[in-house]
Amino acid sequence: MNPEFFLAKKIYFNKEEGRRLMPPAIRIALTGIALGMAVMILSVAIIIGFKKEVRNKVIGFGSHIRITYFDSNTSYETQPIALSDSLLRTIVSHPGIRHVEAFATKPGILKTDRDFQGIILKGVDENYDWTFFRNNLKEGNIPAIHPEQTSTEVIISQYLANLLRLKPGDTFLTYFVQEDVRARRFAIVGIYETGFADYDKLFVLTDIKQIRRLNGWDENEVSGLELLVDNYNRVEQTAEDLFFALPENADAKGNSLYVRSIKDLNPMIFGWLDVLDTNVVVILVLMLAVAGFTMISGLLIIILERIRMIGILKALGQSNRSIRKVFLYISFFLISKGMLWGNLIGITVCFVQQTFRIFKLNPSTYYLDAVPIDLNLSSLLLLNLGALLAILLMMLGPTRLITHIEPAQSIRFE
Repeated sequence: MNPEFFLAKKIYFNKEEGRRLMPPAIRIALTGIALGMAVMILSVAIIIGFKKEVRNKVIGFGSHIRITYFDSNTSYETQPIALSDSLLRTIVSHPGIRHVEAFATKPGILKTDRDFQGIILKGVDENYDWTFFRNNLKEGNIPAIHPEQTSTEVIISQYLANLLRLKPGDTFLTYFVQEDVRARRFAIVGIYETGFADYDKLFVLTDIKQIRRLNGWDENEVSGLELLVDNYNRVEQTAEDLFFALPENADAKGNSLYVRSIKDLNPMIFGWLDVLDTNVVVILVLMLAVAGFTMISGLLIIILERIRMIGILKALGQSNRSIRKVFLYISFFLISKGMLWGNLIGITVCFVQQTFRIFKLNPSTYYLDAVPIDLNLSSLLLLNLGALLAILLMMLGPTRLITHIEPAQSIRFE
């Protein structure tokens, strides 16, 4: 057996000297490590959860990659692109593309008997992936869209429903301002609520054939294509590769195509989410510093309490390096105990919040109604391993004190 490890175990697990090894300063050090570890776990879980939730909401409204007409127009009154079988085959067969769906958008004014509100009517076809809206459906059902007939069913947000006092089963008129003002009557079949107020107050989803009729488009013309990918981490690379893979980067009528990832479409939101990573790094560094410095003070106390033992070991021929390893093992035991309690506290709080959603948020500010939690095993293991190594490295400093202890003086030390 490793003699240093054996000696450290004898010192740490000696029940008779347990009180001497755990003075108040050591308990404070363990408390600092436990609280620091708990805060680090919560910080990582909350930031990962927050980024994932907000990202999923943005993707739910706009997919991973969008292909549109290449122009400088950023409004929802779009120029159409013409779809062809060869274009769709190229996109569907491209590596990493999981799903392709067509869409069209058109601004309008939703009017009831008492109120009106500007909206964006988003038309989708029978291939649309309703998973996001189905998961956020509050009342009613998803619109039924068939390729043979034009549907007047729509799904609106809870925000619009509350503002205009609408419910499933109600109908309303929507006016579209173009050369001739046109009106269409729609029937509400469902109400969704994502908490993403910037989009909730705008989008009303319906059949894409309604927008084709309003704009006078052909059956193969759409505002664009929305693409879902298999691996989000490669979404920008996939968008770039797809751009060069498209035949002459043009549609069936020769119009240039514009391929953009969700990050390109929403640079401010994703830039804000990237800034959160910096906040996590700052929190982790501060918590490691607090845990490390409290442990340094605790280790110094342990060394000072065992000066006589250190002197005797040196007199018996034990090297400074060997004795330092003994106290590093003791540090490892203490740090592990503090981290164990920190993990129990942090994981328990994460579980409670994830299950009962105790801590609430203002959706208009944070896009979420409760503090999100996303804690996975890999993040937890990396966090624990990194914290353990960082604090142990900090323990190398105080153990240098052992090299300055003289055996003759230390053996007489009381």
